[in-house]
Amino acid sequence: MFKIKHLLILSLTVVILGLAGCKSSFEKLRLSNDVTKKYQEGIRLYNKKDYSKALILFEGLAQKYRGTAEAEDLNYYYAFTLYRLKDYTTARYKFKEFADTYPASKNAEECRYMGAYCYYLDSPKSSLDQANTYKAIDALQLFINLYPKSDRATQAAQYIANLRNKLEVKAFDNAKLYYTLGGYDVSNYKSAVVALKNAQIEFPDIKYAEEMDLLIVKAQYMFAKNSYAIRQEDRFNEAIGYYNEFAEAHPTSKYMKEAVALKENSEAGIIAAKKMIAEDTAEYQRQLALMKRGEKVPDTTSNKVEIIKTQK
Repeated sequence: MFKIKHLLILSLTVVILGLAGCKSSFEKLRLSNDVTKKYQEGIRLYNKKDYSKALILFEGLAQKYRGTAEAEDLNYYYAFTLYRLKDYTTARYKFKEFADTYPASKNAEECRYMGAYCYYLDSPKSSLDQANTYKAIDALQLFINLYPKSDRATQAAQYIANLRNKLEVKAFDNAKLYYTLGGYDVSNYKSAVVALKNAQIEFPDIKYAEEMDLLIVKAQYMFAKNSYAIRQEDRFNEAIGYYNEFAEAHPTSKYMKEAVALKENSEAGIIAAKKMIAEDTAEYQRQLALMKRGEKVPDTTSNKVEIIKTQK
């Protein structure tokens, strides 16, 4: 993918230059075999911030300068030119390649950092796939491990914190989506509980812990409320258990009133479920007795009675 983007930049630049006039001095230089002059002009253009033209020259020189004394500086400028053009995907590759190829260079630390930083810049918003975010964290952590005393290590650590926050937002949003979809499929409420707990395992210091703990109580309560009566007692009890965990972890929470209401509703739900099961069981037994005596059973059997029969 980065090669396609990179070639597109080069192609557009060449086309624009071609339309500007026949054989400009830049075009003549680009087509010439004077690599020394091309290199000097590439540096001059870079310093003038004419990065598009500088890239064309550096691209043509990369292979010709391989293995030469000038290759190190050329590749350094080449990587930064891509960065200045905001082609972060290709730039990070070139920065890493420089750091791997010239580990003893005075610019190795900077290029290792810039490669990781390009990953950081390429990290998408939280609603999208976060594969690059994880790669950015790995690259930044590698830089810190290699250069723990570097002035850039502090900034790298801050970038990691920013990226982890994005992952936390992603995890929380995913869990909230399960909760929202619970109205379409009751099992999504249970999926929300699982997603919230997994997020807290992955991010033990997540800043949304209080809201997540409340949502666990809410999701479990809704799961219980929308379950068959015969399953409600156990599920409401789980909701009460999650409330107890919430109250212990957040005793002064601003959400405590809502949490207490969920606990009380769960307790009431248990009483209602037991009453419903008792009534349905009694009705089932009554109808069973009528059948044994050979009497006609009224065709008023409720779904609740059928549930008692099948799940008893």
